[in-house]
Formats: sequence, structure tokens, C-alpha cells
Amino acid sequence: MLDTTSPFHMIKYGVLAALFKATIAAPGLSYNGLAQTPQMGWVRPATQCTPKSIYQPYFLAGAFPVPTRPGSHLLSPTRKDTYNAYGLAYNETTILTNAEHLVTLGFRDLGYRVVIFDDAMTERDRSSDGSLVENRSKFPSGLANIVDRLHSDGLYFGVYSSAGKFTCGGYPASLGYEETDAEWWASLGADYLKYDNCYNEGLSGTPKLSQDRYAAMSNALNTTGRQFVYSLCNWGDDKPWEWASTIANSARMSGDIQDSFSMPTTSCPCGPEEYYCQLPGYGCSVMNILGKASHIVSKNQPGYFNDLDMLEVGNGGMDYEEYKLHFSMWAAIKSPLIMGNKLDKLSPEDYAILINPAVLAISQDPSGSAIQRRARVEVDDRDQYGVGEIQVWSGSLANGDQVVAFLNAGNSSRTMEFSLVDVFGGLRTNENAQKNWDLFDVWGNETVMSNDVASRVLNGTLDVGNATGYYNATERSWAQGLNQSETLLFGTPVGGVEAGGSLSAEVPRHGIQMWRLREVESGMRKRDEL
Repeated sequence: MLDTTSPFHMIKYGVLAALFKATIAAPGLSYNGLAQTPQMGWVRPATQCTPKSIYQPYFLAGAFPVPTRPGSHLLSPTRKDTYNAYGLAYNETTILTNAEHLVTLGFRDLGYRVVIFDDAMTERDRSSDGSLVENRSKFPSGLANIVDRLHSDGLYFGVYSSAGKFTCGGYPASLGYEETDAEWWASLGADYLKYDNCYNEGLSGTPKLSQDRYAAMSNALNTTGRQFVYSLCNWGDDKPWEWASTIANSARMSGDIQDSFSMPTTSCPCGPEEYYCQLPGYGCSVMNILGKASHIVSKNQPGYFNDLDMLEVGNGGMDYEEYKLHFSMWAAIKSPLIMGNKLDKLSPEDYAILINPAVLAISQDPSGSAIQRRARVEVDDRDQYGVGEIQVWSGSLANGDQVVAFLNAGNSSRTMEFSLVDVFGGLRTNENAQKNWDLFDVWGNETVMSNDVASRVLNGTLDVGNATGYYNATERSWAQGLNQSETLLFGTPVGGVEAGGSLSAEVPRHGIQMWRLREVESGMRKRDEL
């Protein structure tokens, strides 16, 4: 059984990270493991779930909030997926090795708990009675034994299929076999389903066609009586943000991500402001996906989250500042946090990004609400791909705290300054613009694990539980830590801003400045006492 007391973190290559919170099922929908915050986990690195004919499986890890549907999860899930790192060429050894790293490197206790077997888990043909057949050449110990090991380590088992005739990798998919396949996964002890859109027999083109296909699996999962987190991977086809919250816990809202900050590709034809793309494609950059997501962030709710696709941190295509921006914005928008990398190849810098407690506390905030874009301004210094802009985002957290992010997508470092009025939506009557705030830098040096400490954790000479900068969210939840004013969850204190004032920061090229703001209690302290 899944732990239903904390947010649900997941890993796509087979690790389902879980922080579950109970919730009330929506009318007409059965309760099935609701997740209130974004899921977290891991999946194998490789290719993505786009409409290509053949794909490789991957591991990925992520976190996402979940709804009151099959697999409803109220927090944004974190998990690990096999696809991006290993493609279809993963096996029992790669699963168990990465699962071990989820535990020993402290990812599990941060919520990265779901390991997702992304495609190629079965044989190419069904059995004579129509059932799926496990691939014993890949998994010689048998899936049941592997799943038992995952569960005994406090991890969760994620499976993959497609709402079509075949999976993206050409294996048997579940269109017309929804109940048969759901029962088989349940019998294995599955906790999570990623449901793709390949070979869909032309059953798309209107929201009803797509919703009916995905609802059939939602009903089948509920019928098993087992709790599943249900994640749609239909690339934003037919506007899932308008209907998926009634049947699932998350849905992809764009074409597949590529490990690039701003590079355009012909395979991702729609620009960042075209939030509904009839040709979603694949190979979309971080800035492309952020632009599309900016139009639909209001569709998030506890138990349902827009999925911006896996985290590329650690795969080498972006630099440190770009990965910081990528991770921060996925967390603040409450996308599931799904690692799609090789955990044994992480650099100290990339490891420190993925375990940053101040950023993860924002991801797992019980409000489930996403940060919103407040300003987008073009600048003259464009990068090699012609991108040159700055953006301001802000949003509320459950306890009255605020999140503010300055994004610099220009080609050089710059000072960014915006008034609180602009930061909070441009209305002088906004009450947040008329408050005094303490500022906490979520990437400050008192928050981020140092390279020396991270290196020792990665090479096994320091137990992660004793590492400065590590927060164990299993021993003490995110909410408990914030209520007890745990400094790691706030960020580094950097002063404050008075009512009607402005925020200013030097923001690196392709970088981010992100703060948590907490209202100053009247009479409690002076600004210079921080």
C-alpha cells in the first residue's frame, strides 16, 4: 500500500516517489490513492513520449500534485524514469542499481520514490488469452521479485503503456485491453501508470475522442481496487488541461522536452506563446515549454498538475545556471519532478540542484497552486538562437508566503528590478504590494549543498543523512519543517523589501533569481536585524 500521509514522489524508470495526502473523491469518481502535491521520481534517460514510431525506454524521477481520480495525488509527484537515460535498453540491473542510488543518495527520503519502467517491459506479443507477458530476458528474477525489492526499500513501481494499438516502442499497448492490462499491473503491485498517445488509431482530434480513450483506462484502474497514480502523456493533444483533471492526476501539456535552454528545432514547430499546438512534436526547449505553460498554470489544483515533462538536470546539454532555472521553474509551476538521468553519473553541482530543499518545499507546498508569469520583456542582447527576454513570475503558498522569480533569458548577466506592484500583477490595490516582506534566496549559499559535501556523498565517503544541506522529508515533512522555521526550507535570508518598494537582483545569463517572501510581523524585528 502507498503511504497516504505525505506527498507522492515518483521515478519513471521504476521508482514512484510518494507524498500522498488523503482527499475527498470527486463526485462519480472512486478514491484511488489521491496525491495532493506534485509527484517526484526517476525515469531512464533516452528519448521521449512523442508520436515517433519507435522509442527507447528511459528512467525518470519526478514530483507532482494529484487529483481525486484513479491514482489521485494531491501533491506534485517526484519520480524517476528509465526512458531518457537508457531508452529501451534497460534491464533488471539498471533498475535495481538506480533504485539503490535513490535510497543511498537521499532521493527517496526527499520524495523521489517512484521507479517507472518506461516501455519495453513486456514481450512483443500477448499470450493466447490476451494478457501481457513479462520480458524474462530483461528481468530474469521476475517482475514480482523486483517489485517486492522496490517496495521493501520504500519505493514504488511505475508502469507504462499507450492509449493505442502499440506503445511508442512498438510493444503491445492497451487500447481495447484496458481492464485486462490494469488487472495485470495491479497483480504485480504497480503503483503508477504513465499512459502515452502513440498509435492511437486516429482517435484524437477532438477533446471528447481523447478524453474517452483516457477515461476508459481511468475506470479500469479504479475497478482493480488498487491505488494508482495516473499520468497522461498525450503531448497536450486536444487540450487535456480542460478535461484531464476529472480522470487523472497529471497530463503532459506540450511536445517532449530536449536538453536545451532555448534552441529551436523543426520537430517542435510551435513557438513558446502558442500554448495549444496541433503539432506538439518533440525536442522542445525549456523556454519553449515555459512559454506554453504560462497560459495554463491556473488549471493546476491539488490532485491534478500540468506535466512539463521530465527533468533534464544531469544530462549535460545545459550549464549550471540553466539547470537551476529549469529545476526551479518546474518546481514552482508544480510540474511533476521526474528525473530522467543516470544517477551514478551525476556531478556534485547537478546533485545539489536536484536535492535543494528550499526549492522542493515550494514544489510540495500543499496549496498545489502554480506560480504565474507577471511580466515578459524583450531585450536586445539575444543568444545564439535569437532568444532575448526577461520575465517575472510570482505566486502564493499555503501559509501566506510568496514565491518570486526573475528569469534572464538574455545573452548576458543583467540587473533586474521590478516594483512589488509589478511583481504581484500590476495593480496598486494588490494587498501583497502593500506589505513588508522578509526575503529568502532559495539558491543562497546557506541553502545549497556545497560541492565538497556533494562529492563526498556521491563517492560514498559521507552518509547523506549527515551531510550539511540535506533535508530528510521522511523524518520531518515539508509542512512540519516550515512550521518549525527550518532554515533549509526557507532559503538564505537576504534582507527585506518594504511596502510599495522594489525587488532588485543581478541575474546571470540564462539564469534565475528566486526568493521566498514571508510577511514581516509588525513590531517583531527591524529590517537590518536579518
